[in-house]
Amino acid sequence: MLLSENIRMAFSSLFGNRLRTFLSLLGIMIGVASVVTILNLGRSASESISASFESGGLDTVSIMPRGSARETMVFSEEFSYSLMDEVDGIIEVLPMVSSGANIRNGQEIVESVVVQGVTSGFFSSSSLTLSSGEFFSAIDNINRRQVIVLGSELAEELFPSGDAVNRYVSVFRNQAKSFLVVGVLEERDSTVGTEYNNSAFMPYNTYVQRFRRTDQVGTYFVRVHEEADAVAVAEDIEDYLNEIVGSDYFRIFSPATMKEMADSVTGVFSSFLAAIAAISLLVGGIGIMNIMLVSVVERTGEIGIRKALGAAPSAIRSQFLVESVSLSVTGGVFGVIIGILMSGIVVSVAGWDLHISGAAILISMLFSLVIGVFFGWYPAAKAARLEPMEALARD
Repeated sequence: MLLSENIRMAFSSLFGNRLRTFLSLLGIMIGVASVVTILNLGRSASESISASFESGGLDTVSIMPRGSARETMVFSEEFSYSLMDEVDGIIEVLPMVSSGANIRNGQEIVESVVVQGVTSGFFSSSSLTLSSGEFFSAIDNINRRQVIVLGSELAEELFPSGDAVNRYVSVFRNQAKSFLVVGVLEERDSTVGTEYNNSAFMPYNTYVQRFRRTDQVGTYFVRVHEEADAVAVAEDIEDYLNEIVGSDYFRIFSPATMKEMADSVTGVFSSFLAAIAAISLLVGGIGIMNIMLVSVVERTGEIGIRKALGAAPSAIRSQFLVESVSLSVTGGVFGVIIGILMSGIVVSVAGWDLHISGAAILISMLFSLVIGVFFGWYPAAKAARLEPMEALARD
């Protein structure tokens, strides 16, 4: 009952001088809003980055030969089998090749299209889906059929007036070759290093034997077992390649590794900025101490009367401490609301999904509570130490 009465008296006192109360609240509100906004943005950015990597497949590793490693003949199609024998945790290794080409349909031509030669397993491994038609099959690859799957935007440019499936396109490199369109991909956001909407995909054997003759693989797309740690598998692959060709002759890209690094960097950066923003909470706490000290001076007579009527020092101390905590917690509540609103505005501009950090809200409110107790204790203790006669005499 005493607590509820103290809370009522606290808000009555705070509303008695609204401008001063608002200015005191401002420091806490700014501090809490800053912390909540920064941590929410950090989490939203992290989730957005994670989603981008996940769309590329966290259970995949890409190996890209480079330099004179191609001349060693190590990175041939047969390398896929030796890699699976030497490194545990791999489901399959899919060879890929790619190059630029122009593609034409009648008068419509699209230049510098990335044409990729892939096996049929690439589509399921990359979680690609079709808007129409079908993917080419393993039989198409074995028979080196001249079939092609188009990205959504590429198909729209080449066939603006109708369905592309079962129509022919001419693919130009050194000479034009006719390919049957068997499928069109659903629109898909690009992942790190891979653009789908403006790309074209043909069977691997067709590419290396009929489109652009080569016995060297451009990229190996490695699928990792779900139970295996993709980061650890990527490290094992790197160790194996260092032994057989050296670190200068290949690059490895692992979405899981990049996600792990991005999460770490984002987390550290957000925490650092939040710690800086929290300094304004201390400034707000000093403002609360100031208003409470002024309140003690203004209400010296009230304190003297209450003490003269038998109020214990603990009751006086509790009254002013509750007032300080009420002020800081109120500022914290408004700060959280402002922080969420600011986060929503920023993520909408950035094009992310808003992810509210419950930990940020909890920490901010607890910090507001601690600020109220810490900076309110001295004014409350000062009020409790006043002697009745001295307080009445001052008044």
